[in-house]
Order: sequence, then structure tokens, then C-alpha cells
Amino acid sequence: MSQEIELTILMPCLNEAETLEICVQKAQKFLIDYQIVGEVIIADNGSTDGSQEIAIRNGAQVVAISTKGYGAALRGGIEMARGKYIIMGDSDNSYDFSSLESFVRRLREGYDLVMGNRFEGGIEKDAMPFLHRYLGNPGLSFIGRLFFRSNTRDFYCGLRGFKRDSVLDMNLKTTGMEFALEMVVKAGLNELNVTEVPTKLYPDGRNRPPHLRTWRDGWRSLRFFLLYSPRWLFLIPGFSLLLVGVLLSVILTLNPVIIGGVRFDIHTLLYSCSMIFIGFQCITFYYFASVFAVREGLLPERSFPVSLLDIFTLERGVFAGLILIISGIFLSVQLFRVWVYNDFGDLVNPAKTFRLAIPAVTLSIIGVQIVLYSFFYSILGLKTKP
Repeated sequence: MSQEIELTILMPCLNEAETLEICVQKAQKFLIDYQIVGEVIIADNGSTDGSQEIAIRNGAQVVAISTKGYGAALRGGIEMARGKYIIMGDSDNSYDFSSLESFVRRLREGYDLVMGNRFEGGIEKDAMPFLHRYLGNPGLSFIGRLFFRSNTRDFYCGLRGFKRDSVLDMNLKTTGMEFALEMVVKAGLNELNVTEVPTKLYPDGRNRPPHLRTWRDGWRSLRFFLLYSPRWLFLIPGFSLLLVGVLLSVILTLNPVIIGGVRFDIHTLLYSCSMIFIGFQCITFYYFASVFAVREGLLPERSFPVSLLDIFTLERGVFAGLILIISGIFLSVQLFRVWVYNDFGDLVNPAKTFRLAIPAVTLSIIGVQIVLYSFFYSILGLKTKP
């Protein structure tokens, strides 16, 4: 008991009486065979089938986690673990806890997170549903690599090892199945040393259906990726809409455009200006969401240029907004002069007048929004700065 514990093997558990015993026995065998000073912890999430007694009988420590959820169970287990390193895995006998030497070796080499890769290690027949194997897992893992510049090929492998302190420092927030994704995403955002090792996946030994739900959990994964990457959800689409909208609006404000016999005029101008509105809203929401996420610890500071709070000051924002408002007023005055010239009667050439009215309204609204958002942005900045 006086020896420092090097490794904790952690298993979340919710009514796993059918398979828990063999998992704990394999984990204990691994510690003995490789002469590792370690412990086996079962993070129990409220089992009612006697899983706790099975774990204790086989020499494991049971940690009762009252907060429901896969992530809550793992987080509670990580906090209670005494090992320098932790290897976590599902307690359904789908992973071989007697073959963890590659994880331990990589952790000893200095890696912060060691992910299992089931596509390299092998997937036995009936171990993974067809949609998960060929569509869901590869597709969502690709999105994860694209959004977060990660090298992880198997985002969803439940068997992984990590330094306990490194994971605690990431301040993981989620309590559900997103916990495993958050660990990989934040490891990349925090620039931790991450690697993968081949891992074999076996059919689980339970007679009941798994907790995983294909479409529900697939959507939750995609939603998580989008929420944790406001750049892809808001900034890139918003900037694209804003750029296209500005280019089209400038061209159509000057003259109508005819392409292949099709005339693009004030009606197209109206829609191009709406693209400016939508794009501007997306971009501002990106900055608000990013500042909030950094302030609340959901994202690390390096994932968002907080220095923009020093560049984009309240005074500069108000000045830029007033320039746009004045520009809109100037165009409105020109339009008013046309109306006066027509003795305040009907404007007989709507194509000409709307070519002034639409840009005037657009500039005025964007200007007012910049002024208002500058005040709100400064409030967020006050709470973010030391």
C-alpha cells in the first residue's frame, strides 16, 4: 500500500453483471503478469443487478457515482483514481484488458493520450454494427479530424489510456456519451501529445441491447462537433455568405447583369443584401460564442484569438458603425431628392430607386448592429480580461 500506484484500470458500469467479472479478472491478470503496481476501479452509475458485489469479490474498488451518464461515471472514476496513468474501457468484455501493454508502453514514453484504433487492430464479426463500421464511425471521425486538426483515426474507441493530471487539467464538462469525444477534442485543442495503438474489438458478452443508439448518438456526436467548433458552424459559412453578398450587391447596385439571357436586377439585389445580413449575424455570433466558451472553460484560450478584444474596442466599433449609418443616410438623402423632384408622387422607375433604397437600408441596419454589438462585445471582454 506504501508503493506509488502507476496505473489505474477504470471501467464505467451500469448493470454489467454478465460481463464485469471476466473484465476485472483480465485487468487483475494484466497487472500481475506485467508486474505493474496498479488498481482496478469500477465507476458504478447505479447498478441494480449486483455488479458492485461482483467487482468487490474480484478485488476491484467500487466508486459510486450518483450523477447519471457515461461521462459522469468516468469523470468520477478519474477523480478517485490514484494511478499516474489511467486506462479506461467498457465493462462489456468487448476489449481485452489482459492485453494493455502497448498502452502502458506509450504512456511511459511520455504521451498524454493513447487512443485505441479498432480499424487497425481488427474488428471481429458482429462486434460493430454495419452502419457504425462503414458509415458512422469513419464519417464522424473524419469530421473530427477536419474540424480539430486531429490525427486520431478512431474517435469512438472506448479503450484509451491517458495521464491522469493531463485529463484533469482539461476540465472536461460533459456528462453523457460526449465525454469521450470531448477528451479527444480538447486534447487536440490543448496541444497534448496524442497517439494511437491497434486495438481489437470483440462482440460484447451481454444478452441485452447496448446503451448506444445509432441515430440519436450519431446526431449528438455531430452536434457536439459543431458546438465545439464555432469556426465551422458560424465563421466560415458566415464569411462566405458575407463575401458573396457584398460582391453581388456592389455589382447589382451599379447596373443589372444579364447572363445567358437571364436578367439579374433589383430582386436579386434584395436577396444578395439578405446574404450580407445573415453572414454578418453568423460572424458576430461566432465571436460571442467563442468568447463565452473560453470564459466558461469549454474551450482553451489558444483556440480563439482573445487578443481581438484589444483590437476591436468599443470606440472603434462605434466609429465603424457610424460610418455605415452615415453612408446609409447619404444614399437615403439622394433617394429623397429624387422623390422631391417628382413632387412626392409615385416613383415611376422602381428599378432605379430600389437600387438606392436597398443598399441604404442595408448599410444603416448593419451600422446600427455594429454599434450595439460593440457594446455587448465590450461587456464580454470585461469579464474575459484578467
